[in-house]
Amino acid sequence: MPTLEFKGKQFVYSHHLGVPFRELQVVPNKSLPAEGKKPSLDDNLIIHGDNLEALKALLPTHAGKVDCIFIDPPYNTGNEGWCYNDNVRSPLMKEWLKKSANPVDKEDLERHDKWLCMMWPRINLLRELLSDDGSIWMTLDDNEIHRARVLFDEIFGEDNFICCAAWEKTYTPKSNGRVISTDHDHVLAYCKSDKFIDHGWNYLDRNEEQQGRFKNPDNDPNGPWRTYPLDVRTENNERREKYRYPVTLPSGRVVRPAKGRHWSLPEKAFEKQREDGEIYFGKNGDAMPTKKVYLDKDEDKGVIARTWWPYQDVKGNQDAKKQLLAIMGDGSDFITPKPYQLIHRVLEISSDRDSIVLDSFAGSGTTAHAVLEANKKDSGNRRFILVECEDYADTLTAERVRRVIKGYPYTGTQREELHRENITWSTFEKKQSKVLDHIASIENLHGHEYDKIKKQIKDGVLTVTGERRVEKAAPGLSGSFTYCTLGEPIDIESLLTGKDMPGFEALARYVFYTATGQSLEKVGQPAPDGLIGETKLFRVHLFYQPDKEWLRSNESALNAERVVAIEQGNKGGKRAIVFAVAKFMSQKELTSRRIEFCQLPYAVHRILGD
Repeated sequence: MPTLEFKGKQFVYSHHLGVPFRELQVVPNKSLPAEGKKPSLDDNLIIHGDNLEALKALLPTHAGKVDCIFIDPPYNTGNEGWCYNDNVRSPLMKEWLKKSANPVDKEDLERHDKWLCMMWPRINLLRELLSDDGSIWMTLDDNEIHRARVLFDEIFGEDNFICCAAWEKTYTPKSNGRVISTDHDHVLAYCKSDKFIDHGWNYLDRNEEQQGRFKNPDNDPNGPWRTYPLDVRTENNERREKYRYPVTLPSGRVVRPAKGRHWSLPEKAFEKQREDGEIYFGKNGDAMPTKKVYLDKDEDKGVIARTWWPYQDVKGNQDAKKQLLAIMGDGSDFITPKPYQLIHRVLEISSDRDSIVLDSFAGSGTTAHAVLEANKKDSGNRRFILVECEDYADTLTAERVRRVIKGYPYTGTQREELHRENITWSTFEKKQSKVLDHIASIENLHGHEYDKIKKQIKDGVLTVTGERRVEKAAPGLSGSFTYCTLGEPIDIESLLTGKDMPGFEALARYVFYTATGQSLEKVGQPAPDGLIGETKLFRVHLFYQPDKEWLRSNESALNAERVVAIEQGNKGGKRAIVFAVAKFMSQKELTSRRIEFCQLPYAVHRILGD
């Protein structure tokens, strides 16, 4: 498989492995816990800190658990002002990036290399956080999409490519000095493994137009229906003749599938469905048979997602800006928000009601808004994790989420566009009945949500808008979150000095992930046998207190009494891995009792072969 080469790749190829672990520190006064509860790392999370270090900090708790990742990284247009600031150790890399404190702009002829250097370790860590049946979705424009495809092929594998969808980000053409108006951005999607396919993605709910295609002209007791062809292309020779049986139409005419095609149903199943009235032969009973699919029956799963995401379904940049201004007021100067409807489409396809959703380029907090909207829609329990490195993590990212949860000050008329299509009066006259029926279906579906449904044709565009008068405050969606920052690096060597020692829970999660590559579900109180967790193969034990004097005492060592306790609890005979600062037994004896000793601080990486 072709690989992507770029300047600095050899220095960032394994950079994610050397990023230090940091402890997630809860900031209670910036959190919004559920009523009667304290902020918790088990809640929705908003993390303020460098996203590379934040992703590493999440590994001990969330490795392999994230179901859906949505990211909106810098597009690298040359106008965004992003900086490369990863602490790569190589002197050559530092020399090359010595100007990295300055924004990467169009004058930087190596900006594409720097963008790839920035993305490579982050995508690697995101992949580690993703569950086996999870997926990652990224928005980009034409500046980097071609390089991103190759980067993802290399990290995720080209077989795990899902799609590169086109999002219609604007409805009105804009020249911007270009020959052709750029009306769309890309949504690049990959899965971690084929378990995403096995688990199954979600079909989308039908929109008003699609629902309007279901009719009931024959008063079928099963309700509105539409038809699909019954003949399919023949690719299996065994079915060529068996499924090409003759069908007598109600008109008396006998038909067969065209050459190279066959019926999709065996003859007995066809006759049974015909008898049940589920086969349609046209208004006069003389058309080729088609299969009825009913709007309200279980067999109708909805519609499969397509790679064209039109403006009317997922909205655009201008809508996102209006949403943000309505929530935050005129003080918000965030330039490139995404509409929550766009991320809601990603969630519709790739999440279920209990999914964990991660956004490591959180920006204005749109992903959290989309998750809360999705939970409201289906009473779900999705959880979000946002990471934002900029100073506005509290004043914009978290503040938007607070307002969306609690409601926000607003007096005036809220408007939401429900439908838009190009139409002229001459076109309207020709299909007036169909257009009016479609508008009526929109009013029936959404009328109860608004005070008024406004219809207008102006400048060749038909718009249907819901209007709602709001006095004093817009209603909230409810929810909660915990606000976190990144603590000092978990430096095992600090155990020697007693300075900046990690807490028991932080060290427990760290050594468990280091030993097993898996995250620790829950950390309890220190146990007599030191057990902090187990996998199918290992039981991991830790004897530790964040106390310099205790660590220097005999109480901190692995002794015969503790070995007996470890063996008594190990009913399945798994290998035991024990972290402690000292031991009073030989390794030979411990090995005979299936115990691997890892001395703190020196041997914390030994079992990984580092």
